[in-house]
Amino acid sequence: MRIANTVNDSIVDGPGLRFTIFTQGCPHRCPGCHNPGTHDPSGGEEATVEALAAQFQANPLLDGVTLSGGEPFAQAADCAQVARRAHQAGLNVWTYTGYLFEAIQAKGDPAWEALLRETDVLVDGPFLLGEKTYGLPFRGSRNQRLIRVAESLQRGQVVLWESTDPLAKFTVPES
Repeated sequence: MRIANTVNDSIVDGPGLRFTIFTQGCPHRCPGCHNPGTHDPSGGEEATVEALAAQFQANPLLDGVTLSGGEPFAQAADCAQVARRAHQAGLNVWTYTGYLFEAIQAKGDPAWEALLRETDVLVDGPFLLGEKTYGLPFRGSRNQRLIRVAESLQRGQVVLWESTDPLAKFTVPES
C-alpha cells in the first residue's frame, strides 16, 4: 500500500495513544486540508501490511491504530487488513474518511465493506473550511461525525461516539 507516513505516538487522532497511518492518495482534495501532501496517489512510499503491523505491535503502550489520509477508502483492501491486524493485537481502530457513512454503505464495494466492518469509530465527511473548528475532539470541521460503526450497522442508523464512550480512554471536553 502507499503511505505518506506514520506517527508512532499520536494523541490527536482518536483517544489514548495511537499509531496513525497517513495513507497516500485522496480524491477529495478539500480546500484547507491539513495534509495536502497526501493528495497525489503516486506520492509517498510503499509499505506492506506486515511492516506496518510489526510497527504497531512493537509498542505495548498503544490504545489503537488510526487510518487517516489521504483517503483510507482509496486503499480499502489493504487498510482493512491493517485494521484486522490491529484488532488481533487488541487495539481499537479509527478511520478518517471524506466519504459519508451512508455513501460507504451504498457503494456496495466488498473492500469498502471490509474496512468499514474493521473500523470501530469512523470519522466521516469532508473537511469544510467554513466549518473548521479547534473546539471539537478528533475532527477538523463541525460537519464531521464520530460514528460507532458496529452499533450503527446493527441498528441501521448512525450512532455517534461520545467522549464518555467505553472506547475512550479519557474524557475529552466538548465545546
